[in-house]
Amino acid sequence: MAKLYFYYASMNAGKSTTLLQADFNYRERGMRTLLFTAGAHDRGGKGVIDSRLGIQAAAIPFEGDTDLRIVTEEEHFRSPLACVLVDEAQFLSAAQVRQLAHIADEVGIPVLCYGLRTDFQGRLFPGSAELLALADSLIEIKSVCECGRKATMNLRVDAEGNAVRQGAQKEIGGNERYVALCRRHFMQRTGAIG
Repeated sequence: MAKLYFYYASMNAGKSTTLLQADFNYRERGMRTLLFTAGAHDRGGKGVIDSRLGIQAAAIPFEGDTDLRIVTEEEHFRSPLACVLVDEAQFLSAAQVRQLAHIADEVGIPVLCYGLRTDFQGRLFPGSAELLALADSLIEIKSVCECGRKATMNLRVDAEGNAVRQGAQKEIGGNERYVALCRRHFMQRTGAIG
């Protein structure tokens, strides 16, 4: 039975690297995969999943209204897919997560989603909330805070390295905009204590 998986972590934990490794493993064995990534994510170019290690792969970009059920049972029977992989899964809508669950449950294809659990204010992304509710398997990918403890939070910073407390939930950036921290240091830096 196919499952819906959610691999989640803070920034810089290697989510995209792990996804690209899984894709490589399937393709190396002659199996076909289908990759999706958020249209808003364009670090390596639109429709590209890229890793900070320098590896990348082409993917289908999705927007908030994209129907991800492009794989039907009939198509899967003619040309089987071994796996569907989704990067930047935090940007999925709740409806899209249910579409991915449909692919796993009704079409019989495993779906592996990779993304952030929370935003820079410590709040769940809509896609992550739905995945936490519906996924068959929840797998945390570990990252490390500056203190050596497990990083679970994403601190947005300005050009001087100061914590940003307000703004849009979606803002694409890398090491220049985000720092992965443990909860203790996130709370201290954002003043969210008490």
